[in-house]
Amino acid sequence: MKRDDIIRMAKEAGSEAFKYPSMISEEDWQVLERFAKLVRNDYSNKHAQLWLKRIDEAIQAEREACAKVCEDSDFDDWQDRGWDQGTYDCAKAIRARGQQ
Repeated sequence: MKRDDIIRMAKEAGSEAFKYPSMISEEDWQVLERFAKLVRNDYSNKHAQLWLKRIDEAIQAEREACAKVCEDSDFDDWQDRGWDQGTYDCAKAIRARGQQ
């Protein structure tokens, strides 16, 4: 994050600490830049973790829906063809993918 960004955001937040940015020492600027980077990284990580959690939940829900299709199919027709055990095996295999 650049110094202009730090000044702009501080002003947006209502801070007057940057009223005279030329009076801020180089060492203090470096500290502020490191702080801004830590804040950005923390936010980015939390945001990414939230989306990864949502994606994982969607995958699990879809996997379960697929397994239920296998289990809830018209078994009379499937039994006549000898496929009924296969549908249970498919449902089990689909659910097992989430355990890998």
